[in-house]
Amino acid sequence: MQRIPVVVGMEVRLRKKHACGNDVWTVTRTGADVGILCSGCGRRVMLEREEFERRVRQVLAVPSDPDSSEDTS
Repeated sequence: MQRIPVVVGMEVRLRKKHACGNDVWTVTRTGADVGILCSGCGRRVMLEREEFERRVRQVLAVPSDPDSSEDTS
């Protein structure tokens, strides 16, 4: 399995659509678990890193400076 470098602020398209019909998510937290935010309805979800990597279909955008977009909440 290929490892995906995950950084806060990156946008990804997942394999399945969310219940709201959107499939674009923004990474809000990294670590052993990855926190993602639905771009359609704002729902926050935590996935284990392996599960996240399996579900990612496409990386849409990576922030140019990952330190500037860190989640402070």
